This record gives sequence, structure tokens and C-alpha cells, in this order.
Amino acid sequence: MTISTPINTATSLPAYDARRLTQDGNQAQIVLDGQVYTLRITRAGKLILTK
Repeated sequence: MTISTPINTATSLPAYDARRLTQDGNQAQIVLDGQVYTLRITRAGKLILTK
């Protein structure tokens, strides 16, 4: 598994390109405290995060 590098933003918060997270696809899995979440990019260009 590779970790995407944050992109530069004007804020101090890390920002990640969703297309890079999904490797130019439309889905990626994100793990938090052992729980797996699915990040999905819709056809309309919206983001959905589900457990």
C-alpha cells in the first residue's frame, strides 16, 4: 500500500487529491483504527465515504 503525498494548500491542513487516492479509479479504501471505509467518486464528481 502506498500513501499519497499531501498537496500544497494555503491552509495548514493536509490536503490529498482524491484521484490520486483512488489511483485514477473511482474507489479507495481508508483504514481508521482497524475499521475499513470506502471512498467513492461518483459520476457527478462528488465524494462519498461509507463504512
